Amino acid sequence: MRRRELLGLMGGAAALPVVARAQKSLPIVAVLVPGPAKNAENRLTAIRQGMREAGLTEGVNFIFASRYADGVFDRLPALALELAALKPRVMIASAAAAPVAHKVLPDLPLIFTSYAADPIKAGFAESYIHPGGHATGNVMNALGGEEALTQKRMNLFKELVPDLKAIGFIGTSSLLATAELDALRSVAGQFGFEVVRHPLAGLDEVEDSISASIRDGVGALYVSGEPLLYNNMPRVLPLVMAPGKPTVGTYPDWGRAGLLMSYSADLIDDFRRAGIYAAKILGGEKPADLPIEQASKFVLVLNLKTAKSLGIAPPDRLLTVADEVIE
Repeated sequence: MRRRELLGLMGGAAALPVVARAQKSLPIVAVLVPGPAKNAENRLTAIRQGMREAGLTEGVNFIFASRYADGVFDRLPALALELAALKPRVMIASAAAAPVAHKVLPDLPLIFTSYAADPIKAGFAESYIHPGGHATGNVMNALGGEEALTQKRMNLFKELVPDLKAIGFIGTSSLLATAELDALRSVAGQFGFEVVRHPLAGLDEVEDSISASIRDGVGALYVSGEPLLYNNMPRVLPLVMAPGKPTVGTYPDWGRAGLLMSYSADLIDDFRRAGIYAAKILGGEKPADLPIEQASKFVLVLNLKTAKSLGIAPPDRLLTVADEVIE
């Protein structure tokens, strides 16, 4: 080996610890997600985009540390503590991970995102405008809350299933599922259908809940957006699809995976906005002073493959306004 090449290799080797030390000195943005890592790639990309929009670059101004619970929520407290041991400057926690992070690490600046429940009732903050504590972020509900969102969702769904008389609600008694059920019941009268619900306590009871709803004569199934079902979608989806009834859900991933229709706030945009807030906190701002943001971007997904299998022809108007049409 020539001397110049040898010196070059030695120089590169010597530089590696310097790079490592430089990265270790950068502030850490911790990310805690209740779902699997493979589904969280686009979430990290969105956070990165938001931070870039705010003027910060990964590896230059900050580094990420991420943990994923793979749908096993009992793992979340330990994962939160693992991240805390790295001494992050701020933590971004989504959906079911948010209340866990807030409880386990009450003094760590927290940005919650992809959160569909009431952050005030959850104890995250004193108000939307002035959170006042160590947590802020964004929620999936727009002005008008869960009822307004459900009203819009069912208005769209009735265009697909105009003769709907009864719909089966599939969900547990979690905070989010209860809010969704209450909202669905509150709008049912104006759309001319009744809501049938057979309670379930866990994943092992999903099939029985669906079967009982079908026996009661429901014409469609409504799948809760609660984390338990969402983060176990590969297990839940075949059970929901098996009866051959029209199906409606919340997050875009449900529609992409096979439900006839889904309508909700844009999850990915929520993570982008969380990235912007993370950059602000790294810049010295406090969660207490950053207002909690409500959803402003929504996604309607129509699954034409499922529609065809059900013998449903979506009206042209719905095809025109849909953000995504799965063929």
